[in-house]
Amino acid sequence: MNASLRDQHPEPSGAAELREQVVQGLRAATKTLAPKFFYDDRGAALFERICEQPEYYLTRAELEILTTRGSDIAAVIGPDAALIEYGSGAGIKVRLLLDALERPASYTPVDISQRQLANVSAALGREYPDVVIRPVCADYTSRFDLPPLPSRASRRVAFFPGSTIGNFHPAEAAAFLQRVRHVIGQNGMLILGVDRRKNATTLNAAYNDASGVTAEFNLNLLRRLNRELGGTFDISRFAHRAFFNEELSRVEMHLESLTSQVVHVAGEAFSFDRGETIWTESSYKYDRVMFDELPSMAGFEVAELLTDSDDRFWVAILRVAA
Repeated sequence: MNASLRDQHPEPSGAAELREQVVQGLRAATKTLAPKFFYDDRGAALFERICEQPEYYLTRAELEILTTRGSDIAAVIGPDAALIEYGSGAGIKVRLLLDALERPASYTPVDISQRQLANVSAALGREYPDVVIRPVCADYTSRFDLPPLPSRASRRVAFFPGSTIGNFHPAEAAAFLQRVRHVIGQNGMLILGVDRRKNATTLNAAYNDASGVTAEFNLNLLRRLNRELGGTFDISRFAHRAFFNEELSRVEMHLESLTSQVVHVAGEAFSFDRGETIWTESSYKYDRVMFDELPSMAGFEVAELLTDSDDRFWVAILRVAA
């Protein structure tokens, strides 16, 4: 029988965290907002639309790998795995993994978007009645407690798909993977999605789709601050900006102020110069040299490194180093 959702990110503590981190970020010399705050209900829905845009190759490339190489992944992981997904979203990719794995014992999706998490977990419970579903609503970048897992589970396997590892600075990425390693234990494994470095034209197009969905996703963050923190952001006075920083091998997303203005949020006033930006996301793109350093820094070793037919993306299977 599947358990109910465990909420480890309850209000009002979630609102307090949002308020504290937003104020801290907007006070900084370079104004920033954490990308985890994109994902209110509307933001989560917009991200699913981003994944459908023709310019956004990342999802298609990763789905190709999970579809065509599922048996290879299953052979490395082995039977009776307890699967733990960090940032489960709409649950599309994990279905491919659950179909490929041999007798998966359980699935624990961890996500900050409670409504989507509850809906996806209920659907998966119906589709996979032999898999114990143990959803956890939490900020997976912070410590969270796993629910009890079935005794038949042979090993814990973390699943961190997409290019979300790229949202961390490489040193922060290694620290995050170290925390994952502690969760899965010495016998654990990690299935990790990694976007590969490629030409700037392709990368810039992926984050500036012609339909404007990514722009709306970025600007929705300001709508959230207006709604939840009493903000006075005039959305028409900000614009989405995204570009590939060649030197640092990352796509940067910003919200640019189109005029000099003062905005109130969370009871404080923040001044913006014309052209000043709020930095909302970085997405590091890894070449092989960069990637080879990451697992060893976090106490992992590469068991398999799989790519798609156009060499755009990696799905890495990592094991805890002895």
